[in-house]
Amino acid sequence: MHSPAAAPQPIARNARLPAPIDRLAGRLTNRLIRATPWQLIDVPTRKPIVSFTFDDVPDTALRSGATILEAHSVRGTFYIAGGLEGRIEADRTLIDAAGCRELVARGHEIGCHTYGHQDLRHVDRSFLAADLACNARYLDAIDPRRSRRNFAYPYNSGCLGKRPMLAHAYRSCRAGGEAINRGPTDPTFLRAVEIRQSEAHVRGLTRWIDALVADPGWLIFFTHDISPTPTPYGCTPAAFARLVGHAVERGCCVLTIDAALDRMGFRERTQ
Repeated sequence: MHSPAAAPQPIARNARLPAPIDRLAGRLTNRLIRATPWQLIDVPTRKPIVSFTFDDVPDTALRSGATILEAHSVRGTFYIAGGLEGRIEADRTLIDAAGCRELVARGHEIGCHTYGHQDLRHVDRSFLAADLACNARYLDAIDPRRSRRNFAYPYNSGCLGKRPMLAHAYRSCRAGGEAINRGPTDPTFLRAVEIRQSEAHVRGLTRWIDALVADPGWLIFFTHDISPTPTPYGCTPAAFARLVGHAVERGCCVLTIDAALDRMGFRERTQ
């Protein structure tokens, strides 16, 4: 069952560009956001920190991903879009409210991934405000909290004009970027490295952990499903277990996004 609050309906804005041009526009927007940080925190370089995060979230991320993290005595951050609750797709099923509650009960963090999972560049501010409020109600019914949650951009796609809204509403906002966060870092556009197919690619991601150990900072991984037959945006349980195990064996602090921010001294106010 969905949140008792009805999902907001999109409000038309400028016509969307043809797909190739829109993708280019998105990349340019993300570059501009990185070049003009909204806020800066200092990521310490004394101890390597790793966070494993999941977007959308497929039910296999709970069944396999969370279980693998727990086997290494660590926890992850799961970014939930309430409007996707329980959706059955051709190659995956999305988590439902009961699954979200189970994640929280097992010590994992749940964050916001919007309610309707739309590219922020393609909706206006009034729609986004209603959408975020809808997802806040959905998440608060599962995991009530006074402090701000953490956020992940759908499609890792930022939007300059909506940064003030997101910076006010969330403790941090995670994008992509294929890089390690080191030194002065904008918490409204955190960098992250994707765990996705092929399996050879996933095996090679241990190089990011090795680079982090050699030059500490905060390495955030993100993925979707953890399945024996993964989508292009996930990986197998064996590959994920190798990656988590490598981070632990190399002496990294494996923390949720919330716990990592606490470790770095970025204390959150309560509302």
